[in-house]
Amino acid sequence: MTAPQVDPALAEMMDAVFAEHGRDGDLWSRLDGLGLVRLTGAEESGGSGAGWHEAAELLSAAVRHGVRMPLAENDLLASWVLDAAGIGYDAALRTVCLLDERGNADAVPWASHADRIVVVWPRGGGYLAADVVADSVTIAPGVNMIGEPRDDVTADVGALRGIDIGTELVAQLALKSALTRAIQVCAALDRALELSIEHTTSREQFGRPLAKFQAVQHLISDIAAEAALARSATEAALAAAVASDWSSPQLEFLVAAARSCAGHAASVVVRNAHQVHGAIGTTSEHRLHEYTRAALAWRSEFGSVRHWDARLTDMAMQAGPHRLWELICP
Repeated sequence: MTAPQVDPALAEMMDAVFAEHGRDGDLWSRLDGLGLVRLTGAEESGGSGAGWHEAAELLSAAVRHGVRMPLAENDLLASWVLDAAGIGYDAALRTVCLLDERGNADAVPWASHADRIVVVWPRGGGYLAADVVADSVTIAPGVNMIGEPRDDVTADVGALRGIDIGTELVAQLALKSALTRAIQVCAALDRALELSIEHTTSREQFGRPLAKFQAVQHLISDIAAEAALARSATEAALAAAVASDWSSPQLEFLVAAARSCAGHAASVVVRNAHQVHGAIGTTSEHRLHEYTRAALAWRSEFGSVRHWDARLTDMAMQAGPHRLWELICP
């Protein structure tokens, strides 16, 4: 999703890097050399000083080219926590995890591939954070349905020395984490739409392109409508977050709406896209599954569809008929 605030030349450069080097083993080093792995970090700490709109374009470009790497976890989540907590950091690859009171965290993104892990855990009604070497915690490797690392992490919180970061920062971390996945889901849905249009306009049946059949047109229009709805809701949440520096009182409602819309859109897009592709869309050689399976995997992370549906409903009910519009249009 290319936001109006993103310099077209920067967006073009991001897309070109992934297009040319997406399968290279040293892609992370290339991105680091271009200042993209810490895109939103403060310049005085080695970052590029960009914003969330640029980061959203970077995440979307990676998705479009089927590149799997912890760009969001390293920059938007882990490094941001360190910046907010005043903890210095270097160029090591990082992820972040929220431990429970016993020191456990399930399905932590990229923990087994990280050099360091920013761990956050509850203590005395608040939260502490520490930047630890990955080898200092116990990691049980796991993967999600598209093969990305989702590892269980266990730490001895009694032995950790952390800095107080407060509950507000942890609440922001939850919303930021959720919105990164909405951005990625939207990019995957948009790519599934593009592939579906390409397929139906280039393939013929009974002497006509598939796109000429009314039933196929209905399937494509539903894909386009659902993808557009998810993208609009996600862009609205992102715009509100950036404009308010993540402090808008309506932000949780907007993020919940984005996650709900993206989650339900994924069901329609995945079903219809595979239907219009027919048997070829189920093969491992065709790229469709790279985007449909990714959308299904990401929509379940940092809160399931059911979780965000319930949260959205609760907030709407609490607002009542007189305050609901304030949540929808802050």
